[in-house]
Amino acid sequence: MNRLWSVVACSLAALVAVPLIVVLSAFAAPAGDTWAHLKQTVLADYVINTLLLVLAVGALAALLGVATAWTVASRDFPGRRLLSWALVLPLAAPGYVTAYVYTDLLEFAGPLQTALRDAGWHGALPPIRSLGGAALVLGLVLYPYVYLLARRAFATQAGSLFEAARALGAGPTRAFTTIALPAARPAIVGGVALAMMEAVADYGVVEYFGVATFTTGIFRTWFALGDRAAALQLAAWLFTLAAALILMERAARRGRVGNPIAHSAAANPIALTGWRGWLAAIGCALPVLLGFVVPLVTLARYAILVGDPLWGRGFADFAGASAGVAGASALLATLVALTLAYAERLSRRPATMLAVRTATLGYALPGAMLAVGLLVPLTAIDKSLARFLNARFDLDVGLLLTGTVAALVFAYVARFLTVAYNACHSGLEKIHLRLDDAARSLGASPGRALREVHVPLMRGAVASGILLVFIDVMKELPATLILRPFNFETLATRTYRLAADERLAEASTAALTLLLLGVVPAILLAAANARRHGG
Repeated sequence: MNRLWSVVACSLAALVAVPLIVVLSAFAAPAGDTWAHLKQTVLADYVINTLLLVLAVGALAALLGVATAWTVASRDFPGRRLLSWALVLPLAAPGYVTAYVYTDLLEFAGPLQTALRDAGWHGALPPIRSLGGAALVLGLVLYPYVYLLARRAFATQAGSLFEAARALGAGPTRAFTTIALPAARPAIVGGVALAMMEAVADYGVVEYFGVATFTTGIFRTWFALGDRAAALQLAAWLFTLAAALILMERAARRGRVGNPIAHSAAANPIALTGWRGWLAAIGCALPVLLGFVVPLVTLARYAILVGDPLWGRGFADFAGASAGVAGASALLATLVALTLAYAERLSRRPATMLAVRTATLGYALPGAMLAVGLLVPLTAIDKSLARFLNARFDLDVGLLLTGTVAALVFAYVARFLTVAYNACHSGLEKIHLRLDDAARSLGASPGRALREVHVPLMRGAVASGILLVFIDVMKELPATLILRPFNFETLATRTYRLAADERLAEASTAALTLLLLGVVPAILLAAANARRHGG
């Protein structure tokens, strides 16, 4: 029976890996005229801009994440308890929504520069629609990845080592730079890698700001030039960059080893009074203000004053379409994730472990890459089916898979399966193996044990997986733009389409809905983080 679960896990992994296999096959394909043209003209720009964006986002996320995590973990100041979870909230804001807001606020004709000119200042701020602007926006919404992991590290072993260094006479600055920071480095590198992977996968921000990266290049090559092979080759090179970041994150996690001698306890926070306390509070509040409060207030104001012109039945259709595909994708992804996690629990064979690792690779891969990799085999299958049905039964069925909701759901499952797997895997890990042995001794099959023993005990973990995938699918943009059926509009594509036409006030309703939905998993993450180390 355990072998059957292993076979099922390998089959699911092979199915989920189809887009990746298609993309990687592009390395072996002969270069065409379009690819030669791309190499001579824009490929260097794609490489340089993508690398610069990734490095800048990583640096900003590291700076904001480490500074706020250490301040919250080691200092006591006014508002510390509130800010300890509020610092996670910018993760709720889709990057492209924040980009739309800041473009409207900071452009030359925007309210800020207009007010400065009215006050007598005749200069100009640096253009927000630039590589630097894209890095700033993405850094503001992605630094919580670093904050969450760094704070956990600072509050456990790094905190204990910091206390020991202080007891031996080291000053706070020296103890931080020589003891606490190196001890937390694996966690920090892991968080930075996650932020950089999200920057690699971004399409909405870089496209809106006019920054030529691999993701925008894939869209232009596929839709503007109409060259599928060249788009696949760009996706293959994008995968190479994403894979390097994945390896960096995995290496960082392997280095995150605790010292069993040290007592893992949070450092006693140093009380900051007077102006120092308020300075710490302002420093920690700024990322929350810029990354969450400003977009929230701006969108709420626009939604009240203008809002979506299709508010009512039309907007309900967008919300219903989003909720429908998100709900189906969340349930299916969680079911597949539960199957993979349980198969790994039953069988530790190398084949099973490899299948699980392969199936859960999708979250680190850009949505545009997965969509392009999926569209190619779907088109081939559709053409073969159409020829067969036409030849045998004289039926003209058109496209059965390409441009359907089923294809969209498949892409979502492949993209966000890792989120559901992590939730299910953590839930299973908390259930002792003795319960499996007891169920078997009573004659229960593995499937029955899963249904009647494990799932009831891990309801919270399964529910968390469903919720997190649901929210991620609601916000996903590039895969939806490529694979959605004709006239199929979601909240994400509605926001993108209106904002791309410079109609932010009308896009505010859908954008605000997405932002508020993202608050739910952000608060769950903050609550879980607080429970782990009493923040």
